[in-house]
Amino acid sequence: MIKQEKIHKVLIVDDHTILREGLCQLINSTPGMSVCGTAKNAHEGFELIEKTQPDLVLVDISLPGKSGLELIKDIHAVYPDIAIFVLSMHEESLYAERVLRAGARGYLMKSEGGEKLIAAIQKVMAGGISVSDQVANRILQGVSGKRKALSISPIEALSDREFEVFQLIGKGYGSRQIAEQLSLSVKTVEAYRASIKQKLYLKSGPQLVHYAISWQQSQTNSVDSNTLPTNN
Repeated sequence: MIKQEKIHKVLIVDDHTILREGLCQLINSTPGMSVCGTAKNAHEGFELIEKTQPDLVLVDISLPGKSGLELIKDIHAVYPDIAIFVLSMHEESLYAERVLRAGARGYLMKSEGGEKLIAAIQKVMAGGISVSDQVANRILQGVSGKRKALSISPIEALSDREFEVFQLIGKGYGSRQIAEQLSLSVKTVEAYRASIKQKLYLKSGPQLVHYAISWQQSQTNSVDSNTLPTNN
């Protein structure tokens, strides 16, 4: 009797329709993999996990409403055996360590090709962790205490929640909008803003807004968010 190859089920959570369709085509054409569902936001994605029972969830960081980072934490807390892989437009050096701490096991930028994505997913499916050598070395240096404090960006000093607030400030959100987006009180958001200013060595609210907007624009311009992974 011929032993059938296990088909690994993948759930895709990304708010770009064209990218979701491209990922579906790429994954479904790969032996041993099948897309079991797609979602455009964190709420839909989390609900689909119970229905589809995926082996791996492919998550984008920038999602409408609850962020991909918060979704990763939710999935890891409730479904610790499900592998989580992040495919994002943002630079790996800024996000990879955060998503690994949250429970993800891999990170790849959307500007990379389809073959690299499939290889990374297969590595994670096999129980490994997939990040660039640069990020792996940074993590090892941090663990061993050899990482130089001067090489760490001030942004990295922000907690995950402060980082989310900072991103929303960069998108032009006011405190009340941020509070609604993150389900926090305005007073709590103001406390986060004060902490962010202190950690980034900024003296005023307008300085924080200018800094955050400039940073957000640099991130948006650095990578095309609609890059499609394709087989070469």
